[in-house]
Amino acid sequence: MTDVTVVVVAKECLPGKVKTRLTPALTPEGAARVASAALADTIATVRALPASRRVLLYDGVVLPEGTDDFDVLHQVGGGLDERLGAMFDAMTGPTLLVGMDTPQATPEHLARVFDDPDRDAWFGPADDGGFWSLYLREPDGALLRGVPMSQDDTGAVQLARLTDAGLSVGTLPGLLDVDTVADAERVAALAPDSRFAAAFRAEAPTTLTTTTGGAR
Repeated sequence: MTDVTVVVVAKECLPGKVKTRLTPALTPEGAARVASAALADTIATVRALPASRRVLLYDGVVLPEGTDDFDVLHQVGGGLDERLGAMFDAMTGPTLLVGMDTPQATPEHLARVFDDPDRDAWFGPADDGGFWSLYLREPDGALLRGVPMSQDDTGAVQLARLTDAGLSVGTLPGLLDVDTVADAERVAALAPDSRFAAAFRAEAPTTLTTTTGGAR
């Protein structure tokens, strides 16, 4: 076990509130079930890490399964940069943030953090230009506030913020966030035995893979 806190940032998987870009190919209820499965995969990965503490940074009321022994920190108001910044400010030691949109993430994808927790920062780039994971040895919310989120240059801006602060930054493997149906197909193919893949296959109409060219 290492002295690292792992934080999962998540929202309650309610129809019409999560994975809305998967509709209308999926129903809002189906998209919520797919999101719930993605979160379950993420929680399972986090539980397998040698962390000293696990935290759920949550926007919701009903907690997801598997988080009974997680500390719960409710998200503050404001943009995502403000919410993540507030979380890092609330931490008192090395902290690893993981999102819920990369259900294909495994403990191996995060192993570098636990192999070298003394590095100032670890950055996990996402294929859409964002980031799926971020580690700060000395948490500081100012390193995130003001970073434009959900843009194709979010990751580049965030990485520059870290390096401009003089931090030694290591890079984690790049992963694909699930935003669109095409993303979901690709991730389901990459992690065919995941809860996410099973949920997506159950919810996707039979014509979906033929009209989008199949899982790539």
